[in-house]
Amino acid sequence: MTGHLTQLPVPAASLGEGPCWDAAEATLYWIDVPVGRVHALDAAGQHRSWDVGQPVGAVALRASGGLVLAAADGFHTLDTGTGAVAPLVGVDHGRPGVRMNDGSCDRAGRFYAGSMAADESPGQGALYRLDPDHRLTRVMSGIGISNGIGWSPDDRQMYYVDSLDHSLDVLDYDAATGEISDRRPVAGIGTGGSVPDGLTVDADGGIWVAVWGGGAVLRYDPDGALTATVELPAAYVTCPTFGGADLDTMYITTAAGPGDGAGGLFAVRPGVAGLPTNPYRG
Repeated sequence: MTGHLTQLPVPAASLGEGPCWDAAEATLYWIDVPVGRVHALDAAGQHRSWDVGQPVGAVALRASGGLVLAAADGFHTLDTGTGAVAPLVGVDHGRPGVRMNDGSCDRAGRFYAGSMAADESPGQGALYRLDPDHRLTRVMSGIGISNGIGWSPDDRQMYYVDSLDHSLDVLDYDAATGEISDRRPVAGIGTGGSVPDGLTVDADGGIWVAVWGGGAVLRYDPDGALTATVELPAAYVTCPTFGGADLDTMYITTAAGPGDGAGGLFAVRPGVAGLPTNPYRG
């Protein structure tokens, strides 16, 4: 990797997650999961935040304006002008103690987001697809902790992490329909309390995976070879994304815990550019 890792001057999070770059507004959004707060940092260094009122697992841009959130009980909208939060589509988790977690949008504007048990019980989560017409489809069941989601530059593969599997997986992806198939491992990541978390894909097809408990973001090529490492002082690294004017800055969220700057937001230029952020088109 190249570049110097910098901690940005924003409030520390208990569980920072889901960084999301808005190129039109030159603004980075991210969340603090258990306290239900969405944060924003613009190019001028101005920080804002909004209280969602419940735990929030993911944030996505909305093509018609504002944000869409995968919150504890389903999908909600957030008006960043007024701070108003409104329900969009509910999710029936089938049992108590399950909440929505990480998610991301594909190029067609579909929002994929998964769930997990609050006590991290295996097999209680699922992966959902929210189409632009607000139709909700469960596309995978029996998930432990549904985490990182991203797509190859040609949209032929979807990368996915169930943290309890200690694996970065890939699925064949039909960009026309949003259907996924043939899930298989790309690389094993971590052991014990060190697990893969969120991910992002760069313009060259490299997959960058945050390692919770490992203090790092690891880059794999599509064949599973480890090609780069970004080391962080905080142990609980949660998710990377690309942003900045040229999409050449990687923003990385972390959670409270061991290490310097735990819960902080970090930035580094790793020597490769990312892909544009896809909005939800509903």
